[in-house]
Amino acid sequence: VQLQASGGGLVQAGGSLRLSCTMTGSTSKHYAMAWFRQAPGKEREGVANINHSGGSTNIVDAVKGRFTISKDNAVNTIYLQMNNLKPEDTAVYYCAASPGFIPFEYSDYKYEYWGQGTLVTVSS
Repeated sequence: VQLQASGGGLVQAGGSLRLSCTMTGSTSKHYAMAWFRQAPGKEREGVANINHSGGSTNIVDAVKGRFTISKDNAVNTIYLQMNNLKPEDTAVYYCAASPGFIPFEYSDYKYEYWGQGTLVTVSS
């Protein structure tokens, strides 16, 4: 199983980006998935997770109201729509997949597969 994240880039504060993460080698309906991020000099943190069907989502408070996670099992892809971006959102964003789903579960060891990361840079 492989995860391929894409969609990062340089954007001005207040702008938007949509990240994508596509699973190959398996079917995404068998996995809960999540987005994490790691800012320079900081530990990796969870941002949002979504259950197998895509019907249940959770967003951490730091990005609630600005970010939305969604899933399309027809194309084995999850998305992170990021609006009203702030400089503090600058980070490498990773997607991950887990066989099980627990709301707001962001322990690294719970996630079996990881994407390579995509860099988001928000300028002020």
